[in-house]
Amino acid sequence: MAETTADSKNGSDRTSASMENFTNLEVDLSLDDITIDDDEFDIPELETAPTLDSILNENDEPFDVDAPSMSLFSQASDATAPVSEPNTPSKSPHKLNRKKSVQYPVHGSIIRHVVLKKISSQLMSASDRVQAGSPTAMAISQYIAVGTSHGLILVFDPEQVLKWCLGSTALGTQYGAVSALGINNDCSRLLAGFARGQITMWDLTNGKLLRTITDAHPPGSAVLHIQFSDDPTMAICSDSGGSVFEMSFKRVMGMRTCESRCLFSGSRGEMATIAPLHMNTIMQHPMKDMALLAMATLSKIFLVSVRPKLTVLFTKQLKGDPTTLPLLAWQFAIIQSSDVTRVVDPVLAFARTDVIHFHQVLYNDEGMVKVLPLQSINLPYNLIALHWFNSKTLVTVDTTERLHLVDVRTEEELEVLDLVDIELVYSSSHFKSLATGGNVSKAMALAGERACYQSVASHKGQLVILGTKSLHVMTTRAWNERIEILVKDDKYKAALALAHSFYNGKAGAVVGLYGNSGERRQTVAQKILDLLFTYVDVSMKHGPMRGAIHLLEEHFQRVVPVCVDYCQLLGRKDILFGPIYDRFQQDSIAKGVFLECLEPYILNDTLTSITPAVMQDFVDHYKTRMMIHNVEACIVHMDIASLDIHQVVSLCWSHGLYDAIIYVYNKGMNDYITPLEDLLKVLGQAVRSGKQLTDQQIKLGNKLLVYISCCLAGRAYPLGDIPSHLAKSVKEGVWKCLTALHTKEANEEEHVYPSLRTLLHFDTREFLNVLALAFEEPEFASQGSSYAAGLQSKQRIVDILLQVMVESVGFSPAQVGCLFTFLARQMARNDNNIVVNRLLFEQVLEFLSNPDDETRHEEREQALLQLVNAGGLEQVDQQKLLRLAEGAKFYRVTELLYEKRRQFDKILLCYLRDPSRKFAVFTYINDVMMESNYTEPEKDAVQNEALENLQDLVAIDCKETAQLVLKIFSSSLEEVIDRLEDRPRLQYDFLLGVFEYRDATSTALAPKESKFDPYLHEKYIDLMCRFNPISVHHYIRNVEGYRLEETLQIVRRHKIADATAYLLEMAGDIQGAFSIMLESLSNNIRNLSESMEADKAADKAKNPSVSICSLQAGLMVIIQLCQRNSAKLDEPDREALWFPLLDLMMASQRKLRSSLTDDHFEAFKDLTRHVLNSMMGYIALPSVLQKIMQDPTYSTGKFGEIKELILGMLDTYNYEKTLLRTTNNLLDHDLYWSLHNLTQAVNRGLIPRKEACFICNRSFAKISEDETVVVFSCGHTYHTSCLHTSGCSSMIEGKQHWMCYQCYSTRRTGKARMLNMRKSQHFASVAAGKGTTDRAVVKKGGGAAGATAGASEKAVQLDPEQIASMDLLRKRLEGPSKLAVLCEVVRSYRDKPATKGAVRSDSLLLSDEFKLRLIPPPSDQ
Repeated sequence: MAETTADSKNGSDRTSASMENFTNLEVDLSLDDITIDDDEFDIPELETAPTLDSILNENDEPFDVDAPSMSLFSQASDATAPVSEPNTPSKSPHKLNRKKSVQYPVHGSIIRHVVLKKISSQLMSASDRVQAGSPTAMAISQYIAVGTSHGLILVFDPEQVLKWCLGSTALGTQYGAVSALGINNDCSRLLAGFARGQITMWDLTNGKLLRTITDAHPPGSAVLHIQFSDDPTMAICSDSGGSVFEMSFKRVMGMRTCESRCLFSGSRGEMATIAPLHMNTIMQHPMKDMALLAMATLSKIFLVSVRPKLTVLFTKQLKGDPTTLPLLAWQFAIIQSSDVTRVVDPVLAFARTDVIHFHQVLYNDEGMVKVLPLQSINLPYNLIALHWFNSKTLVTVDTTERLHLVDVRTEEELEVLDLVDIELVYSSSHFKSLATGGNVSKAMALAGERACYQSVASHKGQLVILGTKSLHVMTTRAWNERIEILVKDDKYKAALALAHSFYNGKAGAVVGLYGNSGERRQTVAQKILDLLFTYVDVSMKHGPMRGAIHLLEEHFQRVVPVCVDYCQLLGRKDILFGPIYDRFQQDSIAKGVFLECLEPYILNDTLTSITPAVMQDFVDHYKTRMMIHNVEACIVHMDIASLDIHQVVSLCWSHGLYDAIIYVYNKGMNDYITPLEDLLKVLGQAVRSGKQLTDQQIKLGNKLLVYISCCLAGRAYPLGDIPSHLAKSVKEGVWKCLTALHTKEANEEEHVYPSLRTLLHFDTREFLNVLALAFEEPEFASQGSSYAAGLQSKQRIVDILLQVMVESVGFSPAQVGCLFTFLARQMARNDNNIVVNRLLFEQVLEFLSNPDDETRHEEREQALLQLVNAGGLEQVDQQKLLRLAEGAKFYRVTELLYEKRRQFDKILLCYLRDPSRKFAVFTYINDVMMESNYTEPEKDAVQNEALENLQDLVAIDCKETAQLVLKIFSSSLEEVIDRLEDRPRLQYDFLLGVFEYRDATSTALAPKESKFDPYLHEKYIDLMCRFNPISVHHYIRNVEGYRLEETLQIVRRHKIADATAYLLEMAGDIQGAFSIMLESLSNNIRNLSESMEADKAADKAKNPSVSICSLQAGLMVIIQLCQRNSAKLDEPDREALWFPLLDLMMASQRKLRSSLTDDHFEAFKDLTRHVLNSMMGYIALPSVLQKIMQDPTYSTGKFGEIKELILGMLDTYNYEKTLLRTTNNLLDHDLYWSLHNLTQAVNRGLIPRKEACFICNRSFAKISEDETVVVFSCGHTYHTSCLHTSGCSSMIEGKQHWMCYQCYSTRRTGKARMLNMRKSQHFASVAAGKGTTDRAVVKKGGGAAGATAGASEKAVQLDPEQIASMDLLRKRLEGPSKLAVLCEVVRSYRDKPATKGAVRSDSLLLSDEFKLRLIPPPSDQ
């Protein structure tokens, strides 16, 4: 068999080398590496080659990367013979918007798709020229046989040459389409089954017809399967009726005969597929003489032995989608039966829908065939085909015509190939038996919609697929070919990743990689190195344009890590720093990127050694790039043997790479002392200079402290441990270095113990912490130690520290305090053997608590506090210590001392005297008074001390003080106020805190109550009038509890006008309140007038806008006062309120006319008009007009001057008239619809769900006259006696109410059952006697009941349906509806008649979104 492909350059067709035979299809179908497959590379075919002119004149079109690729099989002729029977489903998978083929990088391209173009073209030619019809079935062995829809069978040899054309169109007219084909093992016989049930046998050596079999199975059914067994005289066939038959071929007296035996009858369930086991490939096997046959119905799998005798060996239920068929496939596999034994046994894979099962068939020692389950695979798609590629991989085809390659062991999907362009041939017409009238079951017809048993076949590791116009072969690529495909596409990273998967054994479907595991890895490793060399060469030659440095750097940053990773993987650093580095060295940019890419590998400890030459270049490059500190981080992770010690040490000292210095000395020379001495010398020079230490010097000091701590603890710096044979000498050397009297290169000016002095000056606290950790080591517990780490050395170090820090100068009090704190802690240990003169502690105490020294107060206090906490002053007189601490104002120290004495009242004074902690005094008092570990006398002492210093507490926070008094202290509030009598300002602050605390602790559930004496309120108001008069009015409006008369006297005494007016109004003196507010408004207007006159006289232009706004605010308050009280007054009293206000405004308007500008005067006139509009609702219109006409301003002028005012009043009148009529119309409309809905609800009948009680199930047809029946609106019906016994009745307001038993039972388990009880009830009607039904009396809270038939109430009340309709109406009208608007308008009249006319602040009428659109009232006509 040969294949043709398209050349990638000129597009001409080529023919590959011919295959010798079909016995080795996996070898014969392999293409040369230089050929290109049209289907693989999506190269479309052309009917005619384009000419040069057509190419030059062709219009350019944009290239769409997402456009669907052209079909490979577009060469069908214009005229084709009609197909007698459809072989493909009417609804093929859609080709657009499909997922394309999927390749996984770890596996690469495994499947090689080859189109057998010679066979394909001959199939098309036969269809066109001889009316052969379209392909319908296929069989493969040494030959390929293809059956057509017109009954012809085309047989091709391995050269793709047509060897035989069996049958004729006349035969096809009689027998129908070829529905099944089968070739025996030696390719000498061919069996063909037809759609109308006939079977023919052909001799493939000469093309002669040997047998025509018409009685092998019942007539009227199509042949679905026909296959030879290993015995050439026996074949198995199945038909569309679901029956399976064994056919035995014999030749007696020169006559060819065929005997048929039914193995399975379709009457017990249609057999959909069969699969005989062929054992001709296995030379010796215990079951070689047996003929095994696997069969599958739509619901069960059978394994039977046909010979030597018919025996059922295995059955298993098979569930699945009714639209899918069962699938069977045999494969011999090597199975590990024990730890050392492996056997070759057949494995049966069977599947349906999306589950594949694997079972091993074995021949046990007892001579019996056993079937053992191996595994199952669940797939995310439905199957239509299942075949083995080899013993490790499986090929499946799903319902969307996508081929999946699956690894059986790992159940991993290796590759997906889209087959939609193949146009797979389906045998659905044969499964429906359309050629014989469709006499099959519906289940068989439904499941066979996508049957493709005869169009997908596997043979010797290859998969052959029959399309409607072509024939295709799927093969497995060799491992190196899979890599080369990626290399040809310049996908070197993907190729290396794929080679890596071969190297570590993770790739699937590996072909062509031989030998044991080590040999295979060695072969792949060499391939990886070859790929790397090629990749580097290509990257160096085909990089970005020269000159674009950043692009070149990005390019090599993608290349170099790949080389490093794979050289590390193979353990070939000689290749990385040899040929590969030499290649990158040819380009300066590539070399720099290579060296920089080594850094992350070094820091991750994956690359610990570098050749000296590369290390030299590495250091030089980083030095040039000013990234020398990166070199330090790398050095401490590298093997010293790969470093040039002299070069690295010189570099580190010149750039201050201290970690690298320590690492090189420690690891390279086992020297732990020299770097310490050298670095201490550098730090000492910086400390002695007296200048501020730089960040680099501070970093050096911290490194030294950590290094010393590690060495003294036997640990390596920064990680690991010092070798055990060096630990002792290292510790001894470090102690000698620290306690050395002088350095090796000391001069006359050097102080004694320079190393200790340097570290103490650098960071006293941390160095002493290092010593404390060192003293924990076991060496300091031994008396007879042979080196300077014993007990004597410990005492010696303490003496040196005292000598350096106490007997000399240069150390701060904090540093000295740290030393004595350290000593105190050491001496407090149980195993303490340190001896320190106690006089030194007293000297330190005197030094730290010197009251004359005001410098470093916080530092000295902290040092003394630490010393006391450490127990260093236990021997000192505590009274003396307390006196010194109080004299030095060390309040935290005194607090600690008082706490030891349990003098908690004194601690309170410490808080009050300490400016930084005085706000914490309240927390302290609260803790003492609330906790139980304090005695009652102690609590009383703290309380008395707090009361004695009450003024200080109030000055700190009045609210917290009030909380203490109200919540914790037992003293009365009046007593506390009396203590502050001489300090009225503090008294006011305290009362402010009291009332603020009351307001803060009140909630909606626990509202604030006036639990204070009215005297306190009045005292607070009196003080507020003195210190915060502007807040008095707001306070008295929002609180209660004060006495009206006394409070009125207070505010009158302090002349608080707005508060006085409010209290007069509350007392009922409306006129008095009005007079005060009117006088205040008059004063404001007078001030405005005088100010404007003065400015006018001085020729100053002043903007009166602020004053007018103030007048507007005051006027609004007066108008609100008048509106609130007008409803309670008669006409003369209302005029006595409104007319003086109008007179004042009109007189002021007349007076200010000449002083204000036009804009400001118009604003003032708006105030006057507002007064008129506000009073019209309370004063008759004629009275207002008469008042206006009597005013001298308007009576002496022209009508034009009052025209605007009068027209405005008339407009207001018309608006109110329109509003009244519109409101009446809305009410009438709502009332009509409400009554209409209620009428409909009343007239609606109730329909019972059944004519029996839902509790006792007794029919209502047999009830007695004294029994009543309740019908609920839900349709449930009950006897009243049944509801009563079930607890579904209740008496509410003397009326019997019922609840539906079933509805209430299902809802009573919900949340808030009692709150939602009303929602779970249904209104009911009561029927009595012989079908007579009366409405019962209903209350809103429940159902309805009637006592007797015909009984009625005298009072007219709503029935249940009316109440339900009213509830529904209320729900619909919730929110800003028309009815809600009207309710809002009259709400203030109903709730508070005293505030008639005022709109509440939370009213929806004040909402920005509220709109009331009015129309003129309808005419009376």
